[in-house]
Amino acid sequence: MKKKVVGKSKGVVKGAPSGFVVSLLVHAAALMLAGLLVVFTVSQKEEQKFEPPAPVERPKMKLKKPKVKVKKSAKPKPTTRIVTKVQKATMPDIQLPEMSGMADGMVRGIEGFDLVVDLGDANVFGAAKSIGNDFEGEVYSLLHDRRGGTMSMDGDQFREILRKYVLSGWKSSVLSRFYRSPEKRYATNIMVPPIPTALAPGVFGVPELEDYYLFIKYEGKLVHKTDIKFRFWGIGDAYIFVNVDGKEVLLSAWNAHYSYFDWWSSSASGDRTHVLGNQRMVGGDWIELKAGQPLDMKVLFGEWHGGQVSGMLLVEVEGVEYPRNSRGAPLYPVFKTEELTWDSITEISRFLTDNQCSLTTGPVFNDFYEPPSPDSETNLVADAETPVAPQPEPKVEESPIRLWKFKDGKDVEAELMTVMGNQVVLKNARGKQVKVPIDSLTEEDLSYIWLSTPPTLDINFEKTTQVRQFGDTQSGAAPPVRGNFMTFSTQIEQTSSLPYGFGLQAEFFAIGSEIGGNKRMLLDYQKSDFTLVKAKKFKHSFKGSKVELIDYTLNGERKGKKYDTFLVVVTDSRGKIIAYKTPSETLYENLDKLRNIKVGWYFDRDVNRCLPTPPQEYSSPGQN
Repeated sequence: MKKKVVGKSKGVVKGAPSGFVVSLLVHAAALMLAGLLVVFTVSQKEEQKFEPPAPVERPKMKLKKPKVKVKKSAKPKPTTRIVTKVQKATMPDIQLPEMSGMADGMVRGIEGFDLVVDLGDANVFGAAKSIGNDFEGEVYSLLHDRRGGTMSMDGDQFREILRKYVLSGWKSSVLSRFYRSPEKRYATNIMVPPIPTALAPGVFGVPELEDYYLFIKYEGKLVHKTDIKFRFWGIGDAYIFVNVDGKEVLLSAWNAHYSYFDWWSSSASGDRTHVLGNQRMVGGDWIELKAGQPLDMKVLFGEWHGGQVSGMLLVEVEGVEYPRNSRGAPLYPVFKTEELTWDSITEISRFLTDNQCSLTTGPVFNDFYEPPSPDSETNLVADAETPVAPQPEPKVEESPIRLWKFKDGKDVEAELMTVMGNQVVLKNARGKQVKVPIDSLTEEDLSYIWLSTPPTLDINFEKTTQVRQFGDTQSGAAPPVRGNFMTFSTQIEQTSSLPYGFGLQAEFFAIGSEIGGNKRMLLDYQKSDFTLVKAKKFKHSFKGSKVELIDYTLNGERKGKKYDTFLVVVTDSRGKIIAYKTPSETLYENLDKLRNIKVGWYFDRDVNRCLPTPPQEYSSPGQN
């Protein structure tokens, strides 16, 4: 019997083994998935990739950083006291007091110790910003290569490099392999009195540098508004070079090292006759400037083994007779491209012996200079060149008698005496006291009562200290410099139970004093607006900026700054003082004057601005 072919073919469709069917399904699914993947791959556009340029490797210095040790915070002396006052006056518009004179110099805000440059920014090396007619300065260290790596160097090598640089015509290629600081200073005068070398790198802005085998170079334009013939007088510790229009016009070096720089001498006379700082001055060649025609000028000074560093330039104009000091030395003016500000005079006076030159007279080397008006800041100086701070406006006492209005339409002129429970005690002009219910007064009167009944406050002023360590100089001896950083803070707490929902303002003044002098200075000032609320446990605290205090030995004399005392003042929203705390009542008595003092300024015991106490004269200037 023959098999039916048709029947077998039907079996393939319906009765095929399950494995075969599964295989077909798997292959079909794979083909379908592959098709989808192909379609997806084709339709997906490849994103363009941005290939950045190869990174530029910038030189980084790997230098030693000063070690810092932290001391425990110190609390103020228990001799301080809190005084709470109620100021009674007619109801003025509610506004905060104007803090005149405090915006500048708040750090820093120096600055005072944005140019108008405050002491937090300007120092003897210049400011961090240019005003256009200044000299750009930068530091070179021959102990490091241009990437910051350490280099071998000794005194002979260092002096030979300086010699080669100057004799090459000040070609930058001679110094190209050495480290040059990215930080720059912009100076309107060349007046760096003798300062400890351990201070110099930090003052310039490169505290990581060692204080030897380095120098500062300034470049700028020498120009004057009218024709002028003059010459420089100056000193450098350990050296100073001045080049004008491609020619050396002055060279000075410490006496014992003068022979190292023997390729130039001045054609003028008078060298080593008069004292400036720690040496006797050297005179330069005469220079003739035509009106408005600028000449390139370069100045270089620095140190090679530590001790002190300085670079100062004075000006002698031909034909001018200069006043003389008690030793018969002429008081030549400082070389400058702008009148010296009070801040500049202050910084110079910290390190320069008094009455050796003039800081406020003489030519100004720019081509647009106009003499200051008689009422300008520069001319507000006494014969002794001591700046005079502006005096505060006299206060007008407000009468404690005011007009009280009642809800029934009546009114009375009287003085607020006190609040007793739900009654207010008033005293009229005839001295008669009356009690009136609080709820009979208008909202304006109620606001006046609560403003005039301030809370009792507990005020604490504290400081924290971090010790700064200075490195050794080349000689291996610890430099005669000590320092620390201080941060000041204030905490105010309400101790009375009656709620007080009005805004308050607190100010603190951290006061320092001179080492080796009797002047004070404002170290830090801060103010803070706040409201005492339950959520903050009726407390408020705020702190100030980090303040560096340095003391040092200069010419055998200890100088510098130290923390002295403080004043904290709390005022209400009308500017009325409701509480203060200070160990020095003189500060509170002169609060209006103190508010005109900027951070970094020096002042006397009566809170009048003054210059710092200058260092004593050098016993043997220019001698080892």
